[in-house]
Amino acid sequence: MKRIAILLFDDVDLLDVGGPYEVFLTADRLAQRDGEDQQFEVVTVSADGNPVTSYGGMGLAPSMAAADIGEIDVAVVPGAIAILDVSDRVDVQRAVKTLADQARLVSSVCTGAFLLGDQGLLADRQWTTHFEDVADLGQRIGSTLGMANIRWVDAGNVVTAGGLSSGLAMALRLVERLHSRRLAVSTARQLEYLWDPDDGLVAGTGLD
Repeated sequence: MKRIAILLFDDVDLLDVGGPYEVFLTADRLAQRDGEDQQFEVVTVSADGNPVTSYGGMGLAPSMAAADIGEIDVAVVPGAIAILDVSDRVDVQRAVKTLADQARLVSSVCTGAFLLGDQGLLADRQWTTHFEDVADLGQRIGSTLGMANIRWVDAGNVVTAGGLSSGLAMALRLVERLHSRRLAVSTARQLEYLWDPDDGLVAGTGLD
């Protein structure tokens, strides 16, 4: 079973969180329906374990604090509209570092890549974020390896997604990596989401 931890924080974008959450949840349900054991456990975490308020005002209740997560297979770091305000929060940066230290694979959705970049996780690798923000993030972290207008970039142990709904495509890519293309395709169909398994860039190796 693979443990997936999704970070929550005030002003987080709902689709960045909900897209991957629904993908992993659905993939696990379909696998178990086919007679397999549980494949994915999805938990949500915040910096201190307390509820947060997403962009637009919807409240979200995490499962636990980031410090209590233990070992995980995948960390999902979502983005926000005002990501630079979020990146200034010491507690959020600390939570990102904690998750990254505990995870075999770190992923981001949309401007969540800024939070990975601040931790040095995008150095010397290709990455993406929302197409409007690629240049700004590249300048911020001193990287010319950012790619615009691409759904996801799989660079080994760091996988980044473009804007908003690209989080669904990226999560399906991770289902493929962690389980199989068959399950990823079935999950996309169950979600009635048009997914092209090759609509991204593989720039690194798979999991050990």
